[in-house]
Amino acid sequence: MGRVSQAQAEENRRRVVDTASRLFRERGTQVSVADLMKAAGLTHGAFYKQFDSKEALVDEATAHAFAELARRHGAGLERYDGQRDAAQRALVDTYLSAGHRDSPADGCPVAALATDIAREGGGPEARRVYAEGVADFADFLATDDQDGVARLCTLFGALVLSRATKGSPLSDEILAAAHTALTETG
Repeated sequence: MGRVSQAQAEENRRRVVDTASRLFRERGTQVSVADLMKAAGLTHGAFYKQFDSKEALVDEATAHAFAELARRHGAGLERYDGQRDAAQRALVDTYLSAGHRDSPADGCPVAALATDIAREGGGPEARRVYAEGVADFADFLATDDQDGVARLCTLFGALVLSRATKGSPLSDEILAAAHTALTETG
């Protein structure tokens, strides 16, 4: 089999990073390189042509997930004509939904990657990107009345607990209670 073009190699790398970002959020950074490459539709050997190590991929996939999150926040602001409170409300509605709970691969990297990053599932770069992503998310969530870090902790905690109790009535109750805490006024 011949060498792939530079354009094809770049496309393959993007596919691996995107696949890794989704799989790491869904199953954790312990996903094997073989399983990851199979999911990306590429050979195991192709991994080492693209990345120096799995840690390097975790770093890049983490950055990819947080860039995706930032794009979603920007799109939310655009959708609501820059009205931050409306964009935040829509985010809270989506974040604390059964759909988000049940689809970690497409969900928030803050909740999905926290344990792996804490256990050094990536290198120092993944930790730096994670910390910056958390800070940016908290800034997006801040209101005149509520601290963004506290709001993010409520979102994060509710999502993690609802995932852990999925299948029981408590799971939906957790989501509803957090939603009320973040959206009730006065």
